[in-house]
Amino acid sequence: MSNSSQTTGRHVVILSHPESGSFNHAIANAYCDAVRWAGQEVVLRDLYAIGFDPVLKATEKPGPRHPHPLRDVADELEIIRRSDVFVLIYPIWFGSAPAMLKGYVDRVLGAGVVPEAVKDGKPTGLLGGKQLLSFTTSATHGVWLAEQGQESALVTVFDRYLVHAFGMKGDKHVHFDHITDELTPRFAGQNLRDVKDEAQRMCTKLRENAEHEIRRA
Repeated sequence: MSNSSQTTGRHVVILSHPESGSFNHAIANAYCDAVRWAGQEVVLRDLYAIGFDPVLKATEKPGPRHPHPLRDVADELEIIRRSDVFVLIYPIWFGSAPAMLKGYVDRVLGAGVVPEAVKDGKPTGLLGGKQLLSFTTSATHGVWLAEQGQESALVTVFDRYLVHAFGMKGDKHVHFDHITDELTPRFAGQNLRDVKDEAQRMCTKLRENAEHEIRRA
């Protein structure tokens, strides 16, 4: 049952996992359900399902010399441009995000962006001022990832970099460890409740921000 109070807020969820029945997909569905229940809009982009091409072409090299993105990239840019929240959902493989997601960053987020803007952390028309929220999974335990420095390194390379380079707000990162084929329904349910809680908190933040802007007007 949907919340009857419709509020301002549009979330774009970028999912990067090749298996349709994966726990990453369950995370995406739980997040989207919670957003819709809160009366806000959400768009799910399952990169593998839509057949996104992650390979950067020579004609797409970031910079002002290539101002016109290819059609598939232009479509993604339009979806992101009209959003308030940018959500990433992906597994940690070999210490990093899947190549599919890295290609999405290269081709879509980096489209037309010049190095000077990244260095200065100037807000861009695409992501400037938007909220960033990330969910990741791993088969190994979080303690081991911490000992190897993998989780903190990934947060620095992806989350904090995106926030600085594109002028985004916030870099909340939620990680679920020990996600294997032996995942029990109880453990999965606990984690998915955490996902819904994060979605609800984000919806509340957007609603409060919108109300604040109305009072200022």
